[in-house]
Amino acid sequence: MSQDEYFSVHAHLKINVEVLGDDEHVPSEAEFGREIPVAFRIASECGDLDSSVEKEIHALHHDDSQALTKFLQAQNQKINLLLGFMLSQQDNPKLRYQTETFGASSLTFIARKAFEKGQHVRLKLFLENPPSAIYCYGSVYGCKEKNGKFAVGVKYIRLQEEDKDVLIRAALHQQQKLLRQRALERNS
Repeated sequence: MSQDEYFSVHAHLKINVEVLGDDEHVPSEAEFGREIPVAFRIASECGDLDSSVEKEIHALHHDDSQALTKFLQAQNQKINLLLGFMLSQQDNPKLRYQTETFGASSLTFIARKAFEKGQHVRLKLFLENPPSAIYCYGSVYGCKEKNGKFAVGVKYIRLQEEDKDVLIRAALHQQQKLLRQRALERNS
């Protein structure tokens, strides 16, 4: 599947965007793997564990193992709370923006100043569902003025495969949330 085949959803994620300086470059795949901060590695590994165990927990839910299921879900919530706190320490308010759209291949956000097409940026994405954070690099593919501000489009150029999967799950979650909301509005 090519990057262009991933869909984007309208949703507001907290992100950090840092333009690379003249003396910086987008790292190679190997350099990128070594550069990812520990907090983001842990978030990625926890996300992988969550998705692999989720089906097994749901299977337990259908048995007579209600107490065990509740215990495991409580433990998972505790870990997610701690992980969320740890990741919030990685958020830099000076570099903070909010997405308008995001997907597994690109995102858009609103900025007060224009970004240049082709500029390379370091990104940190903070997701609520699934609770995670993603560290990656991107390239600005467009910047349009919008109501006195700028809509900036960024295509990912360094992103771990497991983080791409997390973005797909997060986009699907947002889409399901929107579909449920529309169904409720129709029934009202």
